[in-house]
Amino acid sequence: METRPLGDTGQESSVLTFGAIALDFLDQDAANELTETVLDRGVNHVDVAPEYGTAEVKLAPTLEDRRDEVFLGCKTVNRDYGGAWERLEASLDRLGTDRIDLYQFHGVTEHDEVDRITADDGALAAYREAREEGLIDHIGITSHGHPDVVRDAVDRIPDLETAMFPVNATVAAKDDAPHDFLNLASELTEQGLGVISIKTFAKQPWPDDVPADERPYDTWYEPYDDPEEISRCLRYTLSQDVTTLANAGDPRLVGPILDAAESFEPMDDAEQAAIIDERRSEESPVPADLS
Repeated sequence: METRPLGDTGQESSVLTFGAIALDFLDQDAANELTETVLDRGVNHVDVAPEYGTAEVKLAPTLEDRRDEVFLGCKTVNRDYGGAWERLEASLDRLGTDRIDLYQFHGVTEHDEVDRITADDGALAAYREAREEGLIDHIGITSHGHPDVVRDAVDRIPDLETAMFPVNATVAAKDDAPHDFLNLASELTEQGLGVISIKTFAKQPWPDDVPADERPYDTWYEPYDDPEEISRCLRYTLSQDVTTLANAGDPRLVGPILDAAESFEPMDDAEQAAIIDERRSEESPVPADLS
């Protein structure tokens, strides 16, 4: 599988990141099998979070055996110093490891969250101490909020080395400031940050008339599930200024996404224009309350 530099971190990440939330829906044996398969097929970047239910615990057995093969990303929604330290220590314990390669401020969508993170008693101080102690190596941010929130964070947190946010053809087709993640990706790439895409395979929000217990996939959004469309989604995103992208969260979609990543070929300008035109009328899978 193709690898790309993760910004200036020195890491060469596979173009597919294993979004380990998929493990939460499996028993331990199936989780082991899926993780082994993903690593055997060339994925070397894994992303997990304490908010992903049992995913950290279910990742741990394979991680113990193959830790040196994995660039491990984790994250926390805690914005204060004490909470961030507590969550980090809990994740290290649940993952059964003594270090996390990339620790990220998770789901930063508002400017006031950046204020809290950077305060004297904010999470940034905890991250910096943990880095000095060798518990984490790199610091990043994840967001599905307005691109300007990410820009604000990058301007105010010089420690940031990666950013994770939506890069998706349907989102790009909106062509307005709240959805302008393509320019954000290019700006951050030029500044030396690694860009990690989420929501690559998001088709649209789940329709209001489909109850959660009747959805065919365990995902926050309705995903593309046809292999050809999965491939088109992946090819579009990886043809932008993106280092790597995360799979959709349902474990049943991981196999087709792996296939698409292994056979990735860049999408030319005409193909990119065509997919954007197709999706201009589609509802954005990014939350609509961006401001």
